Amino acid sequence: MKRRLFYDRKDARRVPMVGLLQLAVDLKPQRCVSDVYINEKADVTALVNYLEGLKASGDHYTYFHAFLTAIGKTIYSRPKLNTFIQNRHLYEHNEVSLAFVAKMALNDKAEEIMVHIVLDPEDTMETIREKCVKKLSNLRGEHVTKQGANTAIDVLGNLPNIIRVPILGVIKWLDKHGILPAGLTKDNIYYSSMIVSNLGSIHCDAIYHNITDFGTSSSLATIGEIRDLPVYGEDGELHPRKICEFGVTIDERIADGFYLSKSIQLMKEYLNKPECLMEPIGPGK
Repeated sequence: MKRRLFYDRKDARRVPMVGLLQLAVDLKPQRCVSDVYINEKADVTALVNYLEGLKASGDHYTYFHAFLTAIGKTIYSRPKLNTFIQNRHLYEHNEVSLAFVAKMALNDKAEEIMVHIVLDPEDTMETIREKCVKKLSNLRGEHVTKQGANTAIDVLGNLPNIIRVPILGVIKWLDKHGILPAGLTKDNIYYSSMIVSNLGSIHCDAIYHNITDFGTSSSLATIGEIRDLPVYGEDGELHPRKICEFGVTIDERIADGFYLSKSIQLMKEYLNKPECLMEPIGPGK
């Protein structure tokens, strides 16, 4: 029987690392001390006009639907963004997924709940919108049944310290070795390709948010409020444009700066050509 050189996890496959990357991981084995912060401003004038046109024709999309689609499309085009370091090994997720935290009701006292969306290669902004709407509708209402990690959080969070802390120690060990039960990874935002936070919905600018050693998410992106700002055009004159700020935190060990920079530029191109968001997000489409 042929010996396997690389061992997979149930949620990812192990991929080889070059020597320089392996040494970098050995020197900085923790994700939380390997994060870099990227600030970008994207011109989303074309996107705003496109979504307004769809809304006028009776087809309503939010900016968040568009951003999720652009991010998913970028991850499919730039596969290194779908990798993570765990237990000093490099893995690639078996699927592309985005996660975020949502309120179960739109008021100050409402409970927050984790939402996890799996993106398939044939998905478009339309199907991604449908997935979001379906997921949120199942989480909001008078009779909501929590599942997966959302249920586990309620149970663990109410345990006394003397019981909860040792249990969390075991959970972290299982996480490190990729054998955490599905009940703790289902709908868990930390088990996704990227965590996304739409701060624009609460009229807030983008921020830098930390990433954690727990789970498999190597990056977190915050989306700020879209603002009207003057921008110099090709004619040398100032013109009003719609500008959105992004704050991205990413584990620098999964890709070099050149790769990350090109990935962000690609996402900005998608936002500048919003018609492409209605096309399948997967490769070769």
